[in-house]
Amino acid sequence: MKQQTAQVRWERHTQNPLLALAVAFAVAYAVPIVAPDAPAGLHLACSVTEWVVWAAFAADYLVRLVLAPAKWLFVRSHPLDLLAVLLPMLRPLRLLRLVSTLLLAGHRARMASQIGLTAHVGGAVVGLLMFGSLAVLEVERDAPEGNIETLGDAVWWSFTTMTTVGYGDHSPTTGLGRVLAVGLMLSGIALLGVVTANIAAWFISRFERDDAHERRQTALLEALTREVGELRAEIGRLSAAEPPVAQRSSGPDVSSPTP
Repeated sequence: MKQQTAQVRWERHTQNPLLALAVAFAVAYAVPIVAPDAPAGLHLACSVTEWVVWAAFAADYLVRLVLAPAKWLFVRSHPLDLLAVLLPMLRPLRLLRLVSTLLLAGHRARMASQIGLTAHVGGAVVGLLMFGSLAVLEVERDAPEGNIETLGDAVWWSFTTMTTVGYGDHSPTTGLGRVLAVGLMLSGIALLGVVTANIAAWFISRFERDDAHERRQTALLEALTREVGELRAEIGRLSAAEPPVAQRSSGPDVSSPTP
């Protein structure tokens, strides 16, 4: 129990700092793509920031693994976290660091009890749209036959891909770009399903609350009607049980003796 408490305490204390590091990673990832002509020192600083953020998330995973009461169970129940930690080691691509950091940051965001489902889905949509645009722009901008050359083109392509509209005016031509497109399409379908289910659940719960309110009002009216009927019946019984009032005679009382 002490180890489990220590793990929970660690996750609670490191949640906000790691989310702040995820924001720093987003900035460091976006700057070299949006400003490719920036000084080399800025590019180096962004690359170092990306590796530092990934290392922080990897260290967080290792600490949680050490604090977990059942370590093998922890590994089996967090497969994406382990994949995200190992992925950048396989090949030092910035895209792999992007995917791994998104996985780790998304897991920590889901652990936050104060973040509702709607906020989480909205953040996921914005994050996927932004990172998908940056990733495809980085891959397709220098492709010989690429038609995604500006950030506006990349954002438009990401939006049409996530919503599965696919106008076809912009499309990836490289293998890695098409892999990104598949991931973005699947993510868009999943997020749209979550949003639709959430809206449907809200309407159903609202209708259930209204129906329950109407049932309570109906039950109160029925109880009030029964009470009024019982009161009327009781008044009727009381009226029938009272003796008739003697009528006073207007003439002289003959039963009284004559003086």
